[in-house]
Amino acid sequence: MTDRATARAAKTALAGQLSTQPGVVGIGLARRDSGYVVKVDVADAAAAGLVPRDVDGVRVVTEVVGVIRPLRSRTA
Repeated sequence: MTDRATARAAKTALAGQLSTQPGVVGIGLARRDSGYVVKVDVADAAAAGLVPRDVDGVRVVTEVVGVIRPLRSRTA
């Protein structure tokens, strides 16, 4: 079981490692079983291959979510 503080520290370390990697669109924390994991959202399967399976003993899960784009304003 990984506590929130440990997972948060691993997230910070991983964000530094992946900050320049193309295709990584989000990094956060998620609850799994009775603890926390670092969750990495990626644009495609190729980007998923850049993400390690764990960081500092904390499990990392990836999910292919596609490209993230900002919503366009609908103001007229």
